[in-house]
Amino acid sequence: MSAGEIPEWFYRAMATPFDEGLIEVDGVSIHYLEWGTRGQPGLVLVHGGAAHAHWWTFLAPMFAEDWHVVALDLSGHGDSGRRDSYSHEAWAVEVMAVADAAGFPGPPVLVGHSLGGMVTIQTASDYGDRLRGAVIVDTPVRRPDPESEEGARGRAFKAPGTYPDLTTALGHYRLIPPQPCEHDFIIDHIARHSLHETEAGWTWKFDPNLFKHTLIPLRDQLASVKCRVALFRGQHSVTVPEDTAAYMYELMDRNAPVVTIPEAHHHLILDQPLAFVAALRTLLADWAHSVPHRRAVGEG
Repeated sequence: MSAGEIPEWFYRAMATPFDEGLIEVDGVSIHYLEWGTRGQPGLVLVHGGAAHAHWWTFLAPMFAEDWHVVALDLSGHGDSGRRDSYSHEAWAVEVMAVADAAGFPGPPVLVGHSLGGMVTIQTASDYGDRLRGAVIVDTPVRRPDPESEEGARGRAFKAPGTYPDLTTALGHYRLIPPQPCEHDFIIDHIARHSLHETEAGWTWKFDPNLFKHTLIPLRDQLASVKCRVALFRGQHSVTVPEDTAAYMYELMDRNAPVVTIPEAHHHLILDQPLAFVAALRTLLADWAHSVPHRRAVGEG
């Protein structure tokens, strides 16, 4: 494939039909997308900070043959409504409300990237008995997620710009934290769904007040998850380096897979999408045919 050429797998994925839904959660409209057939096992996908459900639209179809897949816009993101304040606990309620609305036949598997991984940890701690498993994708526990970290420092998301036209706005799209990504067609796709037109011009959909909520380290939550859990990280991730992954492995009672995606950075679902899909399919297949470890009485 030559540089700049869009691969066939991307066209096939983007041509896969999906449905859209809206539910109200604590007074706020929550938007979600879904693929597959009702009655299949549930797979819930949670985006990162300042992102949206369409980060998953080129990946979700690759699971839709065996899974009923749902990707939501957390409040303050994408096409969902905004709140006066945000918290991991409130977002966890939204995740479970969307899972309930999807009508899964049993507990779903939850997959969250970056800030979505923090929401996944919180949800697995609060509602793990209603989940089949939780997959944390390049989310650190010992420090804030990269989007919140950048926002707290005032370097990003503080005052989203407004632009006269879509082309100009697209030219200002950047990944946070910065990293290389050869797939310009993916960046263009998620950038277009990150913007909307207002009376003043084109601007970003996310609420700039997102990152004013109190950040918590989530150590206790990760150590107390009530379902199977796994960690995916990029080989070159600046967010979850090897020492952070090792610490998280300890918090997970040394009983959860830590999967490193080769040649990937923090946004591994963008720069190594097929490797991510293969790894997640493998994990899900194993979870479908193996028995979860149970802690012995008296274990911490």
